[in-house]
Amino acid sequence: MRSEGVEQRRGGKRRGRRSSGEDTRNALLTAAREVFIEQGFEGATVRGIAARAGVDPAMVHHWFGNKEGLFTAAVSLPVNPAQLVPQLLAGDPEQLGERIVRRFLTVWDEHGGGEFTALVRSIATHHDAVRMLRDFIKTVLFGRLIGELRMDRGELRAALCGSQIVGLGMARYVIELEPLASADHDTVVAAVAPALQRYLTGDISAPPGA
Repeated sequence: MRSEGVEQRRGGKRRGRRSSGEDTRNALLTAAREVFIEQGFEGATVRGIAARAGVDPAMVHHWFGNKEGLFTAAVSLPVNPAQLVPQLLAGDPEQLGERIVRRFLTVWDEHGGGEFTALVRSIATHHDAVRMLRDFIKTVLFGRLIGELRMDRGELRAALCGSQIVGLGMARYVIELEPLASADHDTVVAAVAPALQRYLTGDISAPPGA
């Protein structure tokens, strides 16, 4: 017993006990899931999430960097889409659709589609959770991409792009719709990228007389 007390006085930690840092991080993740579902990605704030968790807002920046990073961790996305924006914008704007589709296929396939499948299945019957994911993809990824491109009708373009990518993910990894589910990347890119490119930079106005 004495040796155990000496060990603890020397700085040893009891096994199984979480550090205060881990407690703070987990409290933020729990609060974030609640607030994002209740208010959507756009409506949620760092200050509001921190208040729900009972911690200082600075802890969000310490553990997750920003609201996008917190969302990514809270819903277990394999990559933060916000970090992809500079990479995707590097290159010919007319090949942006191809880069986006190829990048998402690479990320999803590296993780076996597991995170995306689990995420979609977990929120599919929860309207507010669906809104949360939709807001995040539309705002953080496609909203920023289209903002950088300075295209007209940006909100509609972002929504169309989001529907294209989420729909692709659902068909390939959740529903496993064949032959799409087993198609190689080049085949999928060739089929999907042109539609996505039109949403990004093409003419999406109604035809004359429509």
